[in-house]
Amino acid sequence: MDFTHSPRAQEYIERVTAFIDAEIAPREPEYYATLRSQDDRWAVPPMIEELKAKAREQGLWNLFLPDSEHGAGLSVAEYAPLAELMGRYLFAPEVFNCNAPDSGNAEVLLHYGSPEQRERWLRPLLEGRIRSAFCMTEPAVASSDATNMRATAILDGDTVVLNGRKWWSTGIGHPDCRFVIFMGLTDPDAHRHRRHSMVLVPLDAPGVKIERMLPVMGYHDEPYGHGEVSFTDVRLPASAIIGGPGRGFEIAQGRLGPGRIHHCMRLIGMAERALELACRRATERVAFGKPLANLGGNRERIARARIAINQARLQVLHCAWLLDTAGALGAISELSQVKAAVPAMAQEVVDMAIQLHGGAGLSDDVPLAGFLTAARALRMADGPDEVHLGVVARMELGRYRT
Repeated sequence: MDFTHSPRAQEYIERVTAFIDAEIAPREPEYYATLRSQDDRWAVPPMIEELKAKAREQGLWNLFLPDSEHGAGLSVAEYAPLAELMGRYLFAPEVFNCNAPDSGNAEVLLHYGSPEQRERWLRPLLEGRIRSAFCMTEPAVASSDATNMRATAILDGDTVVLNGRKWWSTGIGHPDCRFVIFMGLTDPDAHRHRRHSMVLVPLDAPGVKIERMLPVMGYHDEPYGHGEVSFTDVRLPASAIIGGPGRGFEIAQGRLGPGRIHHCMRLIGMAERALELACRRATERVAFGKPLANLGGNRERIARARIAINQARLQVLHCAWLLDTAGALGAISELSQVKAAVPAMAQEVVDMAIQLHGGAGLSDDVPLAGFLTAARALRMADGPDEVHLGVVARMELGRYRT
C-alpha cells in the first residue's frame, strides 16, 4: 500500500491541526478547571458547545463517517490521521462530533437502522444535539465471550421486553445521553450467533435505571462516564429492534471493527503527545547537574518510544487500508493485532513520560495520568488482549492445518 495521504486527507489534516492549535490546545486548562470547579460534576463545560459550533461551521464535523451524505465521506485510512490528532486531547473528539460510543452507534443506525430509527435517533446524533451509550458488557458473566450474555430481549407480540443488568456503559453519564443500544438474548435455541438482538432504548423508558457510575482507576471520566444500568421489564415496540431479531452478533461485528481501529488511532495521538511532553521535560529539567535526557538510560527510552509509536501507526494504517479495500472480513486478524498492540504501546509510552515528570506526572497538572488510565482501560474495552491474541493465533495456526 501507499502510505502517502490523499490530497483530501492532507487538506483535512491541515484544517484539523489548525483548529486544534487555535481553539482546543489553548483552552485545555480552562476545560479541566471548569470540570473541577462546577457544582455538577457531570455538567458539560459551556466551552464545548462553543467549540462544536465553530467546528461545524468550518466543516470539521462527523469526520469518522465514510458517507458523504451524513459525514465527511472519508475512507478509514483518510480518517486515521485525523483521529490521531484528536487523540492528543481527551475532549477533542466530542468537539468534532467524533466521540465514542456515538460514532459506533451512528454507524449501526446508518447501516442497519430503519428509516424511522434513523430519523428519531441518527439525525440528532449526527447534529450533535444528543449523545448515546452502548450496553453490551454484563457484570455477572465473562462478557469477553458474548454468547454468555444473560440479559434478555424477548418478543411478546408486537413488543420486545428487556431484562438484565449491564455495566461499563460508556457515555451514559453525559447529560445529553438520550438512548442506549442494548444487546440481549432473544432465542436461546437458535444458532449461537443468531440468538441475540440489539434494541434501541430511550434512556427515560420505564424500567431503565442507572444504578451507579463506575470509576476507572479513580477517574469517573466526567462528563461521559461509565455506568452500571439495570433493565427491569422494559417494554418497547418490536420496531425498536435494530435490523430485526437475531442480528445482534452480525451488527456487533460490524460495529466493533471500526470502533476498535478508531480507538487505536486516537491512542497513537495520545502516545505522540506523551512523548512530546517527555522530551520537553527531559531537555528542560536538570538533576545531578545534567538534563534528565542524559540520566539513567532516558535517551534509549525515548528512542524506543519513537520506534514503538511509528510501528503502531504503520500497522494501524495497514489495517485501515485493508478495511477500505477488503472490508472487515478481510481484516479480522489485523484488527485484533492492532487492538492488542496499540493500547499496550500507548500505556508503555505514557508510563515512561510519567516517570520523567516525577511527581508532576501523577498530578492533574499534565494530562498523563488520564492518558494512562485511558490506555489501560482500552486493553479491556472492545475485548481484552487475550481474546484478540487468540484470534490472531487461531488464524495464524489455521494456515498449517491439513
